[in-house]
Amino acid sequence: MSPIKSPLLLAFFPFLRWFPMTGATLRADLIAGITVALVLVPQSMAYAQLAGLPVVYGLYASFVPVIIASLWGSSNQLHTGPVAMLSLMSAAAVLPLAALGSQEFLQLSVMLALMVGVLRLLLGVLRMGILANFLSSPVIIGFTNAAALIIGLSQLSKVLNVPFPRTDSFVADLWTVIEQLQASHLPTILFALGTVAIIIGTKKIVPKLPGVLLAVVVATTISWLIGFERNQTVSLEALQDAAARQLVLDYESTARTIDSLGQTSSSLAQDIRKLAATKDTSRFAELALLEADLRVITREMEERKLANNERQVDLHGLRFEHAVSASGENLFFRHGQTPPDIDADGHTWRINKINGDQITFMGGGAVVGTIPAGLPQFRVPSFKADVFWVLLPSALVMALIGFMEATSISKAIAAQTKERIDTSKELIGQGLANIVGSFFSSFTVSGSFSRSAVAAKTGAKTGLFAILSAIAVMLVLLYLTPLLYHLPQAVLAVIVMMAVFGLINVRALIRAWRIERQEAIAGLVTFIATLAMAPKLANGILLGAGFAIVMWMLRTMKPRTSILGRDSDGTLAGALENNLTPLGKRFIAVRFDGSLNFVNASHFEDMLLEARVQNPHAKAVLVIGSGINDIDVSGEERLRDVIDTFRDNGIEIYFSSLKNQVYEALKRGRLFDVLSHEHFFRTKEKALTFMEREYDSVSA
Repeated sequence: MSPIKSPLLLAFFPFLRWFPMTGATLRADLIAGITVALVLVPQSMAYAQLAGLPVVYGLYASFVPVIIASLWGSSNQLHTGPVAMLSLMSAAAVLPLAALGSQEFLQLSVMLALMVGVLRLLLGVLRMGILANFLSSPVIIGFTNAAALIIGLSQLSKVLNVPFPRTDSFVADLWTVIEQLQASHLPTILFALGTVAIIIGTKKIVPKLPGVLLAVVVATTISWLIGFERNQTVSLEALQDAAARQLVLDYESTARTIDSLGQTSSSLAQDIRKLAATKDTSRFAELALLEADLRVITREMEERKLANNERQVDLHGLRFEHAVSASGENLFFRHGQTPPDIDADGHTWRINKINGDQITFMGGGAVVGTIPAGLPQFRVPSFKADVFWVLLPSALVMALIGFMEATSISKAIAAQTKERIDTSKELIGQGLANIVGSFFSSFTVSGSFSRSAVAAKTGAKTGLFAILSAIAVMLVLLYLTPLLYHLPQAVLAVIVMMAVFGLINVRALIRAWRIERQEAIAGLVTFIATLAMAPKLANGILLGAGFAIVMWMLRTMKPRTSILGRDSDGTLAGALENNLTPLGKRFIAVRFDGSLNFVNASHFEDMLLEARVQNPHAKAVLVIGSGINDIDVSGEERLRDVIDTFRDNGIEIYFSSLKNQVYEALKRGRLFDVLSHEHFFRTKEKALTFMEREYDSVSA
């Protein structure tokens, strides 16, 4: 065996399996790497915006994490990087804790990536990928469908170029966007529609051409040529409308108050945690008072945020004309109110941003803008203990969702390539990618279905293709960021929308309804809960998973039981369900399809009592136990009670077709002290022959 192929070395350095490489392998990986990079660059920028971060952070997340996941992952074709679902979940988790676009928001997004990475790494090292089994397929489908809708519709404001005020209700926020349809920006909508046409047209006409990249190049070029971006930042004095000026002053004053309340809230929360940690009962009243103050401040802060959201929408709905005075000062008048002796520039302007006494007017559309050049610097992620427990539920759900996403992608590709996938190693690779990436300003990453599919389709042979795509991102960061300045944000929004809407799968829920309605209901509950609780997506899937587990427990508590009859073809079937005459006149044959344990032991007894009621003349009961997989102490004890109760009433109980492990468990429990070996039959045919001879022949 080659030294680099030894199991020990491969366990620590799984990328050694790529070697030795041939010229054909290198060529295939080079082509796949370049092709994937053409999709990766625009996608990563779009997903960064989805995570509430500047687009450059999408490029950061497509550099170091891609390399680490490729080197320590299990799949040769899986491509790791920013993905739509986890990007939105990241924004949803951090948004309640920090203002969008603030430095704290950036720090918490990176901290969340570190937490997700550590959780995934622990799950992989402890080989706990089995935890994902607690999320049933319908629950995942319901969550994915809801998340895809939320992700896609969250981009609608960028397509319309209107504000998207963020509150605790995504549905209410979306309705606010829809109400602004009349205030939408037509050129922005045209860019969005053009992007859709290019991506769909390319897929149909020239499928080998990366439509996403083509759309980015065409849109960026047109945006630059027509001067799509047109911004002016002026002081408040330049605004010549008194009502609009007062609205701006109210907005800015409320924004300052919100910031102040936020700092007070954070300080109070920290004091509460410190006081609670002391467990000093004498300071209980002080703790209760602090908690009451925090609730009041939080409520007041939310009310002011709602008020400013309304002001933001009202300000964006105003239309202005721009003129330059004789002294060279910029002046903005309400549309149609420019004095006749002043010439306006002929463009329509809107208020885009307010920062102190500075107002940014927008006379065109929104573009990506300046992207910092250069590679991400090594920086230890900030760890804020006061928000750790708040982020932990979201981090755990994101770790599991990302793991299942990456695993399903890997297995789908492995089915074609015949590659063996180790899910625990994949968890380790994904965990390391997030941990190391967080030291280079990366937000949460995972396996990408679209980019992995492109890699497999273009013939990637090893994980080297992903490293080559990361090198392409490095070149973009170093040399090409100025070329992306004029890329319309609506184009990135459409890229996200088209990617996630393809994840919606209604047929799967319909199929689940046909197979098992309880599971389908769990999927529907997850779908509705995720929509209703958005943007807190983690709560939706946790509720759905809990509901699915409860449904499973109910099914386990009441497994399928039947009094048996004989069908026209001679097979045994449920008498009641199939309108058959029960077997025997003096005996009852029943089937119990479930393990006999503490959860359903009482149901087993109820089933036998119900069978006795159905045939009060019966002198024996035959339990066909082929569906009993195991029995625990509670089940064995209840079985003894049932045998004694029935025997006191002159009724004997027999068993047939018991599995060996159940039979041996009963033997160890000395049940044969209660029932003789003659009460047990290997096959149901022998048991039925005995029952008919011993009981029905007597009655005849």
